[in-house]
Amino acid sequence: MNIRFYNARILTMQQGEELFTGEIWVRDDRIVYLGTGVDLDEFYKKSGIGAIAWDRQIDCDGNVLMPGFKNAHTHSGMTVFRSLADDLNLQDWLNTMIFPREAKMTGEDCYYLTKLAILEYLTSGVTAIGDMYLTPETIADACEEMGMRCVLVSGLNKFGPAVSVMEERYHNLNNKSKLISYKMGVHAEYTCSKELLTEVSKLIHQYKAPLYVHMSETATEVAECMERYQMTPPALFESLGLFDFGGTIYHGVHVTEEDMDILKKHHIHVVTNPASNAKLASGIAPITQYLQKEIPLSIGTDGPSSNNCLDMFREMFLVTALAKLKENDPKAVDAMEVLKMATVNGAIGMQLNDCDVLAEGKMADIIMIDLHQPNMQPLHNIPKNIVYSGSKMNVKMTMIGGKILYEDGKFLCCNNVEEIYQKANEIKDRLK
Repeated sequence: MNIRFYNARILTMQQGEELFTGEIWVRDDRIVYLGTGVDLDEFYKKSGIGAIAWDRQIDCDGNVLMPGFKNAHTHSGMTVFRSLADDLNLQDWLNTMIFPREAKMTGEDCYYLTKLAILEYLTSGVTAIGDMYLTPETIADACEEMGMRCVLVSGLNKFGPAVSVMEERYHNLNNKSKLISYKMGVHAEYTCSKELLTEVSKLIHQYKAPLYVHMSETATEVAECMERYQMTPPALFESLGLFDFGGTIYHGVHVTEEDMDILKKHHIHVVTNPASNAKLASGIAPITQYLQKEIPLSIGTDGPSSNNCLDMFREMFLVTALAKLKENDPKAVDAMEVLKMATVNGAIGMQLNDCDVLAEGKMADIIMIDLHQPNMQPLHNIPKNIVYSGSKMNVKMTMIGGKILYEDGKFLCCNNVEEIYQKANEIKDRLK
């Protein structure tokens, strides 16, 4: 479709660029024009684009257009466990409540439960997810059908699948759709043998691929790794060559100075998950120290069982609020840095280089933030207000790849929302 947005406040998230009033033109899945509208003669000459027949022209009424949020770490299929296994520590939560039920789950279950999660992502302005869960093929189907951009991440562990299956998925799923990509990864050090990690290392060296993994989430995890190998998880992974081509760790709550030096040396991204880590009492990540060392940070919700909601506004607020509390410094972790984590950095860490900022030629993954709500008034510093005061009620529109999937409280990505809810409840009853 050809869509023109006008009368908008535009926050491109490009370095050094302030909020300005203008318009954005979308053709098919990309932005073809972004500007104030006063340079259109020059644009037409330079681009060679003739008059465009608009399918829609949308008056933004002074609302904000900005890049969508990138939920850089989640487990969408865990929607079925929402509010099932609350008020437990991580190991009890996993071993007594989650793992036994996951053993009963099917690919069809993950398909419908992912669709449920996508509905929630869209209401939170999320335009891309980094999803690590049981059956990536059916997750990919759900995302493709509903228009969600998804970076699938392998959760390989000692329970399966084989390393050869991860390699097969690497080939097949990276060629499935413009919306879908697949990254090599393992669940965590504590769910993998050293022999398995060595085998994975050989594979990532073969493909020169980055590695994605849960790491240093709890003090217990780190202590047990030290007992097994006399090394912290980052040091172990470095020793096995698993970080030789970069990658991403999820959580990174309990790390030493030496760990952070390892992460910086290998250009490892850290995805912080503050709501999940706080709810499980895992700890508060050292965000200030990561920033001081220039280690790239992005934000994820984690799964909807440990969180329990898939709300990037809550995550953004917690990133900065918990850092201020941890450092006893109200100046710690500026809101604009957090907004960068939630958009630009998430895209870079997920290798979605066409989805990081709003610019001509970039993917049209755009959200509209409604300023005509009481929590956005008066209009002092709009970008910071999105972090400190924003909520799902401010997401007026979510567009992915040039398609509006959610607008004014209505889902345009599917016509069977109640069926998805019904399926989720049927699955919940079967997994008891």
